[in-house]
Amino acid sequence: PLVEGQGNFGNIDGDNAAAYRYTEARLTKTAMQLMAGLDEGTVNFIPTYNGEDEEPEIFPGLFPNLLANGSSGIAVGMATNIPSHNVAEIIDAALLLIDNPHAEHSQLMEVFHGPDLPTGGIVVDSPAVISNAYETGRGAIRVRARFSTGRDEAGNWEETGVEKLGSGQWQLVVSEIPYMVQKGKLIEQIAQLIADKKLPILEDVRDESDEVIRLVLVPKSRNVDPELLKESLYKLTDLETRFGLNLNVLDSRRTPGVLGLKLVLQEWVISQIDILLRRSQHRLDKIANRLELLGGYIIAYLNLDRIIEIIRTEDEPKPVMMAEFELTDRQAEAILNMRLRSLRKLEEMELRKERDGLLAEQEELQKLLDDPKLQKRRLKADLKKLRKDYAEDTVLGRRRTTIAEAAPTREFNMDAMIEKEPVTVILSAKGWIRAAKGHLPLDGDFKFKEGDGPAFAFHGQTTDKLLVAVDNGRFYTVGADKLPGARGFGEPIRTMVDIDSDAQIVSVVIYKPKGQLLLAANTGRGFAAEMDELLAETRKGRGVVSTKPGVKLMAVREIAAEHDHVAVIGQNRKLVIFALSEVPLLAKGQGVTLQRYKDGEMADVITLRLEDGLSWTMGGESGRTRVEKDLLPWKVARGAAGRLPPNGFPRDNKF
Repeated sequence: PLVEGQGNFGNIDGDNAAAYRYTEARLTKTAMQLMAGLDEGTVNFIPTYNGEDEEPEIFPGLFPNLLANGSSGIAVGMATNIPSHNVAEIIDAALLLIDNPHAEHSQLMEVFHGPDLPTGGIVVDSPAVISNAYETGRGAIRVRARFSTGRDEAGNWEETGVEKLGSGQWQLVVSEIPYMVQKGKLIEQIAQLIADKKLPILEDVRDESDEVIRLVLVPKSRNVDPELLKESLYKLTDLETRFGLNLNVLDSRRTPGVLGLKLVLQEWVISQIDILLRRSQHRLDKIANRLELLGGYIIAYLNLDRIIEIIRTEDEPKPVMMAEFELTDRQAEAILNMRLRSLRKLEEMELRKERDGLLAEQEELQKLLDDPKLQKRRLKADLKKLRKDYAEDTVLGRRRTTIAEAAPTREFNMDAMIEKEPVTVILSAKGWIRAAKGHLPLDGDFKFKEGDGPAFAFHGQTTDKLLVAVDNGRFYTVGADKLPGARGFGEPIRTMVDIDSDAQIVSVVIYKPKGQLLLAANTGRGFAAEMDELLAETRKGRGVVSTKPGVKLMAVREIAAEHDHVAVIGQNRKLVIFALSEVPLLAKGQGVTLQRYKDGEMADVITLRLEDGLSWTMGGESGRTRVEKDLLPWKVARGAAGRLPPNGFPRDNKF
């Protein structure tokens, strides 16, 4: 870190900053290393935004901040996103390139392993994926939370995250979360999954964090597979995220571009050598200035009596000294500004010693400027010295993020996690739906809002999927496990799926694999459809029956395996019965004409087995059922007009 802050600074929960009195901050040692050499002529200074001051164009320090701390931002027409990395690994890779500028990318990846994020976690991509991202400068890296109950005595992480509670009970513990994920929002995300019943194998989530992250996940039962729960959480929450790598940087010539790791390091080395040369030249200039003054001081000591005489007798001693002793203007001015106490013999010895030291340093610096090999050797020595501050055994240098390729993702069916329990589904006329536990009497005294009443009620299981058919021809899918309980009036079904406000629900059917439904519009057209083709994956549903103004889906009837005929009756009280085989099996469309009408529309339709006959309930309180076995008078080809139904058929024309 470059800043040591207080008052929620860098808070992982995303809390706002504290009050001013709690938000002090100071630069860290790393920040000072980054700015080292600013006053040594190492970089250019440019005007600040308002032109009142100047600021360095870049920081000259040897600390590799771009890769070490990363960067993220968007400029005009370009963006960059660089994760943080381990300083020791960056330096090792740079040293490798200094020794061998032609080193292969694969050689760099042997010492540079990938992101090292401040919040830890685990990078789970394969070495090939990581290597390709850094070779091209672009890629996406998967980061997962760390499930662990803590470190052992050797400092290694416990790897399962399963905390035993006794009696076979257990819970999962998250000790690190992915970078840039706010802990508070992550907990809300998991809690919402539980509330929405989208993760039925998870019972609860608790935040037991203090200075150390500790999120506790409680399974629904001890029989839940911990690995399955982890995989589910990775898939459904931010316990697994993708970090987009985009190494869009300025090279040593200040030209932007997407560079691979090797080019980034090479450009950084070029920049550091340039800074080294500028620092050396700046020091040479300082030495030359000092040597000039020292030469004047030593001349003064060798001719001290004459110098004093000139100062005492001449009105303008400076030009006289310059002429007599061949002094420069700066030397003469420095001699005149000398204090009397500096005229000690010891001072002369110290000046000669300083001059000899500066001459030796000057010679070394000149050799450095003239020899590229010496420049590389000096840079390597400086990097090795810096590396000691960020070695693997230091607090700042230890790797926080583990690089470990994940095992192949287990395919799992979320529906298989749902506990199978009996429920009674109730849908009101105004679209309020709920599910009562157990199989209650369907004619029970269910309560509804004022002005509302029952529309559909049936028995099912929590594992069932419900196919909701709407008169505009669309089908929607709702999981029975996601229905609200029956303590209140339920919830509007439109909060679960996007049903148009003016559309009416025609039918709710329990999905059966390989089952079939007969779909019929009010115009008497229809077709059969596989239930598998009616399942909708999204809230928007699936358009199945093509409708137009005046045409609406009117009936949805389940086709039993033994049924072989279709019976249709119109509002004109005409009945036709024809073979089910005459009805096409479609995935979408208008279908074919089931019954022809001159005036009016279809009243009802069912499927039946011909040998069982046609049955209907008699009116009155007797509740008796009448069966008409002889159906030959009504058995015709599909699309016929039909004839009047058997005597006693209900006057409402409903089967």
